[in-house]
Amino acid sequence: MSGEYGRNYQNDLEAGANGRPDYEEDEDGDSDPFDIVRTKSASVDRLKRWRQAALVLNASRRFRYTLDLKKEEERKQLVAKIRMHAQVIRAAVLFQAAGQGLNVPGSSTLPSIPTQIGDFGISSEELVSMSREHDLSLLQQSGGVKGVAEKLKSNPEKGVPGDETDFIDRKKAFGSNTYPRKKGRSFWRFVWDACRDTTLIILMVAAAASLALGIKTEGIKEGWYDGGSIALAVLIVIIFTAVSDYKQSLQFQNLNEEKQNIQMEVIRSGRRIKVSIFEIVVGDVIPLKIGDQVPADGLVISGQSLALDESSMTGESKIVHKDPTRAPFLMSGCKVADGYGTMLVTSVGINTEWGLLMASISEDNGEETPLQVRLNGVATFIGIVGLVVAVAVLIILVVRFFTGHTRNPDGRTQFIAGRTSVGDAIDGFIQIFTVAVTIVVVAVPEGLPLAVTLTLAYSMRKMMADKALVRRLSACETMGSATTICSDKTGTLTLNQMTVVEVYSCGMKIDPPDNKALLPRRVISLLIEGIAQNTTGSVFVPEAGGALELSGSPTEKAILQWGVNLGMDFSAARSDSVIIHAFPFNSEKKRGGVAVKTSDSEVHVHWKGAAEIVLASCTSYIDAKDSVAQMDEDKLSFFKKAIEEMASGSLRCVAIAYRMHEKEKVPTSDEELESWELPDGDLVLLAIVGIKDPCRPGVKDAVQLCTNAGVKVRMVTGDNLQTARAIALECGILGSNADATEPNLIEGKSFRNMSETQRLEVADKISVMGRSSPNDKLLLVQALRKKGHVVAVTGDGTNDAPALHEADIGLAMGIQGTEVAKESSDIIILDDNFASVVKVVRWGRSVYANIQKFIQFQLTVNVAALVINVVAAITSGNVPLTAVQLLWVNLIMDTLGALALATEAPTDHLMRRPPVGRREPLITNIMWRNLLIQALYQVTVLLILNFRGLSILNLEHDSTNHAFRVKNTLIFNAFVFCQVFNEFNARKPDEINVWKGVTKNRLFMGIVGIEVVLQVVIIFFLGKFTSTVRLSWQLWLVSIAIGIVSWPLAIVGKLIPVPERPVSEFFTKKIRRRKNLNPDEDPSLKKS
Repeated sequence: MSGEYGRNYQNDLEAGANGRPDYEEDEDGDSDPFDIVRTKSASVDRLKRWRQAALVLNASRRFRYTLDLKKEEERKQLVAKIRMHAQVIRAAVLFQAAGQGLNVPGSSTLPSIPTQIGDFGISSEELVSMSREHDLSLLQQSGGVKGVAEKLKSNPEKGVPGDETDFIDRKKAFGSNTYPRKKGRSFWRFVWDACRDTTLIILMVAAAASLALGIKTEGIKEGWYDGGSIALAVLIVIIFTAVSDYKQSLQFQNLNEEKQNIQMEVIRSGRRIKVSIFEIVVGDVIPLKIGDQVPADGLVISGQSLALDESSMTGESKIVHKDPTRAPFLMSGCKVADGYGTMLVTSVGINTEWGLLMASISEDNGEETPLQVRLNGVATFIGIVGLVVAVAVLIILVVRFFTGHTRNPDGRTQFIAGRTSVGDAIDGFIQIFTVAVTIVVVAVPEGLPLAVTLTLAYSMRKMMADKALVRRLSACETMGSATTICSDKTGTLTLNQMTVVEVYSCGMKIDPPDNKALLPRRVISLLIEGIAQNTTGSVFVPEAGGALELSGSPTEKAILQWGVNLGMDFSAARSDSVIIHAFPFNSEKKRGGVAVKTSDSEVHVHWKGAAEIVLASCTSYIDAKDSVAQMDEDKLSFFKKAIEEMASGSLRCVAIAYRMHEKEKVPTSDEELESWELPDGDLVLLAIVGIKDPCRPGVKDAVQLCTNAGVKVRMVTGDNLQTARAIALECGILGSNADATEPNLIEGKSFRNMSETQRLEVADKISVMGRSSPNDKLLLVQALRKKGHVVAVTGDGTNDAPALHEADIGLAMGIQGTEVAKESSDIIILDDNFASVVKVVRWGRSVYANIQKFIQFQLTVNVAALVINVVAAITSGNVPLTAVQLLWVNLIMDTLGALALATEAPTDHLMRRPPVGRREPLITNIMWRNLLIQALYQVTVLLILNFRGLSILNLEHDSTNHAFRVKNTLIFNAFVFCQVFNEFNARKPDEINVWKGVTKNRLFMGIVGIEVVLQVVIIFFLGKFTSTVRLSWQLWLVSIAIGIVSWPLAIVGKLIPVPERPVSEFFTKKIRRRKNLNPDEDPSLKKS
């Protein structure tokens, strides 16, 4: 069985060393609890298991940045409670209305004494009551939507005036669109959390006992040093830890605020402008389109096929249709699922149900990352080893002490049964116990999993500057393992600055595109009608004159600009006809349509969409003589050839067509209109336009950088296959025309129609997918993940949400992306630029590399400190590194070491190696080599000093006690300098030049400087506390020389080759082989 398993996934890109595919989540109880490669969709049981398996000294600190499972459960219950409360209120109102007879005037009365602030005609209480209870009769009493707008001094078309005084008045009367947030933890809370470390509590108790005994036996003047020094060292560790954790939490707080700051389009003084969601006021008029989030409670002013997903508020995933008369109430926090329209804001902030909900659950609940979980596993393993060593040291030292085998430096036996006083015996035991506990402090790397959050917090802050906003911590890390990026074309690989450059109409090419002389009057009139009405964009004419302001998607803006060039007056064209019904643009059907009633009571149905799809529905066209002509074979092939030529010139092709419709066949009732499907056959072609969207500068280099880094870039676009091919060649996704063949270049429809097995076969080869629907993108992501890829996907539309969610890393576009896409994503690319996606890959790799640097550094200290103390304890009964000294080393290792190494900026070197497999061992063979060489050197030198130090240093003529203290001080000083110099080695585990770029990292240089200065202060001024003495300048040089040897040693070490096969695989294979030999003992194998 295992052989077959190994064969299937031998070449798996992401299985790493142990050959297991990433897409399979092990829910089986026998699997490693710390092996969770995808926390994005891990079950609660899985998350509970690793928490229970971890060896933890301070749970409140260790699990601070992981998902609080208890709070998450409480949050879900609270949301359900608030939703239930809102539904009960609405049900009561409906019941009351039914009891009094439907639509009876006065069936709902206005609040008796509304509190009115300012000179608005309606109070905040009335508005809140109306929107919360969805009270139609109350709305009618206020004069309907128009009446409410009038009372709010707002114009349904132009919005609020938009001056500063007006905003202040509105905020005073109706509140602001913010809600009270729970304050972040105070600094003292972090101090308290740091104090809850089990070992530090034990050390404090030991320090208190030592203090009491010391004062009792030696008096207060001399007796407080032993206990006091441990207490002081513990206090310093607590303060350093708290400051580091507090600064980290502030960074996360700022990033959370950035996440909630959504930019919305509003209409003020007739102009569409973008504002922060927090700046929206009551009375604002807001245009809504598919994928938008409703930013406040409000009323529908106008809408075409407007439908909302209210599941975020009601808990039911039912799509609710909205219109200005029967269902005008919009709830904050809901998403637009279909159609478009405009809304009037009636309640904001805490006056909305969404505001109440957010105020109740606003505290960020954290989440764990796969690396964090794995590091908890590493920390647990090392911690158990450390615990065993500490217990062994404790037993050995206690037995030696009480059997009279432990001697003082002057040769006197420390404990003689019957002679040594009880106080001295307890004091001796406390000292031994303190050393054992301190070994646990050093051995259990509490800071290891926390180093992940430190490096992630740092990376996230820097990524903001690189135009990437991280929504999920784990994505930042997973991006370093990405093996493929499925990117959109428009706006990501291209500039999204579109202009109409070619036009075919009346059976010929119109050159230049806005040459009105070549177009008959009726064609111009119909084009202007279709462009003005079949759009979600708008044209604003400033009253003071100046350039026109166009809004909408880049494609919409390009076509609107062309319409303006043809002589379109947008407002006049909109008022000349009335929209009866609309079919909003749909990425599945690749077109959008609208039915309008003209001033002479004719009904025109206008369509606009993908050129070849709209052309296929056209049976005629208007010729140059202004008469309707049949679309014969010649004309059809002429237009098809025009589309192909424009597409191969990397132009986006859009066709505009229309048809007449019998007035009698138009539905009259609202219900029939809602379900009316616009006729889309027998169309009359008006024009085919070619829109130029140039490639982004620098995108070819970014694609090349990905290729060098082992990350394949694939283009998935809704555009014509020929347009996609031209852009792919331009930006280097396709190398040459020879590559532009199937399956490298494939149409979404062909991929969709394949069987699952065929899709798995071709998925790896696909470089460009054209005319793809969001579902094709989802199928491609699933196929690639099943092939073992770690997939990053970019998306901007609402329909991209499933693919963004399914991918390992979902990247939403910050400018063109809808709110639904952003909520399904893990990272938001703020400038929509592919180059920013590549920067995210660099940062992801940097996170992993920095953690590995820190692990190598920390394990070297762990191994050296443990071996030195254990060997010394067993052989002589004394340990050269005291409790206080070990606490200082722990501080260098955990807090300062993490700060220095976890905040290294990414280098180009990271993008010249393949992606890191998510199941590859954290400690690579290179790291094992480096840390063993350094640890072996440190242990050898320091043990020689420990056992032969007196003769080597020529201290035999000094008093025994002083000589002993000088020797131990030198060991401590040399040990610290070994770590300081080894910190440089840890920066570049696989490069000879460890000093490259070191001066650019000011934090690293600052921390190394602080460590050296504090070490000098400790030796010179804190001897009483740290059991050290001042050293001569010669011994300082010896300490530095011992430390500096680690540099040439590291260079020599890096010349030693290491096997490709990870060390860990050797052990896992052995264990697996043993399991296969004894299937009776393995219940899982019995079943199979």
